[in-house]
Amino acid sequence: MEQPVHPFHELFEQLGLPADETSIKAFIERNAPLPPEMALYQASFWTPAQAEFLYAAVEDDADWAEVVDHLDASLRKR
Repeated sequence: MEQPVHPFHELFEQLGLPADETSIKAFIERNAPLPPEMALYQASFWTPAQAEFLYAAVEDDADWAEVVDHLDASLRKR
């Protein structure tokens, strides 16, 4: 069975963040770059619920894992 694919903006919706293109770009600009040694879910700008969701998505290899990896990569570029 094929896993669902989530678009990038749906991850922002799932995290309770504005999900329009301008807001997503602003979020990344405001919070990047993350230190190389820091896991995405450990960043100080997440609420505890957001951090738990991001951790679980990757740890459980959930259907959100691919788009969470995309967010992680986006926050490491500068």
